[in-house]
Amino acid sequence: MATDMVCCKTLLQGHIGKVCSLDWPPKRNIILSASQDGRLGLLNEPSRLIESMVLNVYRAMKGLFKPKPRTPAELVLQARDLLKFLDQNTETRERKREEKMSELSKVILEIRVVLFGNGQAEPNPDACAHLAQDFFKHDTFRLLILSLPKLDLGARQNATHVIANLQRQRVSGRLIASEYLENNLDLMDILLPGYEDGEIAITYGAILRECIRHQIVARYVLETGHLKKVLTYVQIPNFDIASDALATFKELLTRHKSTVAEFLSVNYDWNKTIVVGMSLGGDTYSVISFFQEYNSQLLESPSYITRRHAVKLLGNMLLDRSNSAVMVRYVSSLDNMRILMNLFRDPNKTMQLETFHVFKLFVANQNKPPEIISVLVTNRSKLLRFLGDFSIDKGDEQFEADKAQVIKEIATLEINDRSCTDAHDCEVES
Repeated sequence: MATDMVCCKTLLQGHIGKVCSLDWPPKRNIILSASQDGRLGLLNEPSRLIESMVLNVYRAMKGLFKPKPRTPAELVLQARDLLKFLDQNTETRERKREEKMSELSKVILEIRVVLFGNGQAEPNPDACAHLAQDFFKHDTFRLLILSLPKLDLGARQNATHVIANLQRQRVSGRLIASEYLENNLDLMDILLPGYEDGEIAITYGAILRECIRHQIVARYVLETGHLKKVLTYVQIPNFDIASDALATFKELLTRHKSTVAEFLSVNYDWNKTIVVGMSLGGDTYSVISFFQEYNSQLLESPSYITRRHAVKLLGNMLLDRSNSAVMVRYVSSLDNMRILMNLFRDPNKTMQLETFHVFKLFVANQNKPPEIISVLVTNRSKLLRFLGDFSIDKGDEQFEADKAQVIKEIATLEINDRSCTDAHDCEVES
């Protein structure tokens, strides 16, 4: 048929998308139209709707065939089976592994939706409790941690959120993650060395800090020599990994005050190496003086960021009431005070301020050892000149009051029993 013989007799209206199909029954003046807008139109006499109703077929069909959500028990069971498959079938052909990995990613996402909600509805507490109970009961928690390095970035992030959430779930008022970890402390022997793997370090670090929220875990990490490993990870050249390790170190020393106070008291002795037990992996370990390591690796670190965070953390620890006995011992050491006085030489105001908050404890100590008094008196003029010029941009009444008290104390010091017989030994470089 020639195109110039085609003409439009009437215009059908009612769709907002492209019409992709038309049909009309024989001997009936009705037209049925379907459009990409997902709607079905029913018209008579080619231009008039029979009714002012348009059926949304897409939504109706979507609701009709929507799969029934799986129960928490079913999700955990499938996740466990997939994790076991990926762990045990290392020689499976690549295509099948990819299929299983895709299934696992979807299951982990579904589990996350159960625990966090879908954005439109809040999570169901009962479903969360059942999921957590099954997760720990069947040891899926361990399998997921072991499989993290094999997951792609998106699945790994979802898994990290799931692991963090599960550790805070309560079942019948019990924090079941704490009970589980008490019997599976060797997981810390897996998570901590994760800092040595740049691909997984940040993920394992985040999970490790969630585990440290449980006191039994923090105690294990402190008492098995792992803390010394964390100190070495803080020195890693990669800034992100070193910062994450520093965050873990801070969590260990601030989360559980009674445990930390006990650890610092036991491991303070400067000249003793104490063998306190055996790790779950079977290796013996020793604990060297904590503050000896702290001073050499953190306060005297070549990294400004490390020094700044370390001196701030030190102040927080020493000013905590639970560490009062440790604080008295720390501020009675001349070696410690020398390190703090040298930190004053850093031109950065923030570093100087954080250092001042620790240094003032040495000056305020009413039972200063003679050698500390000698050093303060020998360096009196330098210290008074520095403190007199020392100020912070933002006015702080407490800081000004503390500074005035420190200046007064140093100015009135007198040497009763000079322990530093050599003036050179007493003087600290300015």
